[in-house]
Amino acid sequence: MDRENADREPAELTLVEPSRANAPSGVTVVSVCITCKTADGAIVVGPDMFESVKAAIGESDRNVQVRPVQCLSVCKRPATVAVSSPDGYTFLFGDLQTESGTAALVSFVQSYQKSDYGLVPWRERAEVLRKGMVARVPPIRWSPDDGSAPK
Repeated sequence: MDRENADREPAELTLVEPSRANAPSGVTVVSVCITCKTADGAIVVGPDMFESVKAAIGESDRNVQVRPVQCLSVCKRPATVAVSSPDGYTFLFGDLQTESGTAALVSFVQSYQKSDYGLVPWRERAEVLRKGMVARVPPIRWSPDDGSAPK
């Protein structure tokens, strides 16, 4: 802390995170499959997941859109959710339970918005998302010759 701010109360201090030059721009889209059913097909679990995620993220963050989708084609691993942005990675997660999956997704979306190209480090992902990882698709806007992430 410098001398100029030494007399300020801690509540007055603002923490500043370093900005990422390659953080995804635009809206982060959380697509929740609303047709997901339990493995035996008896219960449709997708709508509950959608409502829970929508309520948790809410409309407080204009940079996040939670939307229902008819199918993400991961029917053997319900409930399924994708997180994407126009110039960031797309992540597809399955095997999500409503309560634990929602909490994990809220944290993941916050990290996604701060990470280079939305590439959230493995250690920052909740256990349920590590285990539920179905796919990670690179951003459309770049395609380096060696396949590595751009610098």
